[in-house]
Amino acid sequence: MAHKGTQAILLQDVDKLGRKGDVVNVAAGYMRNFLEPRKLALAAGDGMVAQVQRQEEMRKRHEAQSEEQARDIAHTLNRTVLTIKARAGVEDRLYGSVTSSDIADAIWKARKIRVDRRKVSLDDAIKALGSYRVSIAVWGDVEATVKVMVVPGEAGEEGNVEAFEAEPDDY
Repeated sequence: MAHKGTQAILLQDVDKLGRKGDVVNVAAGYMRNFLEPRKLALAAGDGMVAQVQRQEEMRKRHEAQSEEQARDIAHTLNRTVLTIKARAGVEDRLYGSVTSSDIADAIWKARKIRVDRRKVSLDDAIKALGSYRVSIAVWGDVEATVKVMVVPGEAGEEGNVEAFEAEPDDY
């Protein structure tokens, strides 16, 4: 017996299924029993699919479309210093960690530049206060380096990310 798939809009990244905002086909039971109860996805109607497509077009405007645009974005990122506030304990160890997703979100909040978390080169999550250089693959062979400063503060604070411009030699 063939089962008809259900279209779903992902509200969060789901491993082996898709990224936030993607429209995917899933089994009805998977949708009903796993995705919806965990608030990972919504059932997609035709109107919602069209809205997601419009949002995808807007997102593409914020991403690099050519090497020239990528070089401009890389220039901006190279001059960016992000300050991320996180709760820390003994010996400046963080409660939790700063991940590539956190860095990508911080870049979006600070500069309105969309960076895919998978293009943020972080060998392991940042687990201590301090200053770090993080490499980002912008587009093709174009890369940028962002300085990330993790400072003590409340992780849940509003505006826990700050950014300022500096010459690359300043840090």
